[in-house]
Amino acid sequence: MSETEVVEEAVEEVEEVRPIAGIGTLVFGKWDASGITCRDPGLAPYINLTTVGVPHSGGRHANAWFGKAKLSVVERYINKLMRTGPYTGKKQGAMKAFETSLDTIAEKSGQNPLQIFVDALCNAAPMEEITRIKFGAVSQPKAVDSSPSRRLDVALRNLAKGAQQGTHKSKRTLTSCITNELTKAAAGDVTSFAVGKKEEVERIAASAR
Repeated sequence: MSETEVVEEAVEEVEEVRPIAGIGTLVFGKWDASGITCRDPGLAPYINLTTVGVPHSGGRHANAWFGKAKLSVVERYINKLMRTGPYTGKKQGAMKAFETSLDTIAEKSGQNPLQIFVDALCNAAPMEEITRIKFGAVSQPKAVDSSPSRRLDVALRNLAKGAQQGTHKSKRTLTSCITNELTKAAAGDVTSFAVGKKEEVERIAASAR
């Protein structure tokens, strides 16, 4: 066998190597994030879907300047689910509930569930909020534009809060509540907690403009 044939076989073997599931663009080793689009140009630079295996960074981004922008939004949403309630500190449980909800969304819609998740974030992110400006002893509300990082933070928090509140005094599981909240928010339905809060905040800001 000549050297040329040996080199060609080696090249073929290298080309057949596939990326390890869960490293790079595969979320949970199932869903490809390379084709996901964000229709909101303000949020697009802050929505990061790259993940390495299990979405658990151990808080390595905490002390970095804008370190959360480099963290996967999947992990950020899972962390928001652990804020209060029975899932406090139970990351494996919250992670499994979110993964199962993505599987359910994929079965029902026939689409990539990550696209539904990104659409829900875009629809739940408020464009403006209010702050209070004080003139002596008088304070009055004033409408202000929200930064993209703040918009994404609010959207993640409200989507997680809406899913949590659905389980209160109810027999519904966290998985079904996440599925319901993300599906409604992606469609822009005002019955979604996150979309309803966005509409309320923007309405108050419009009146204080």
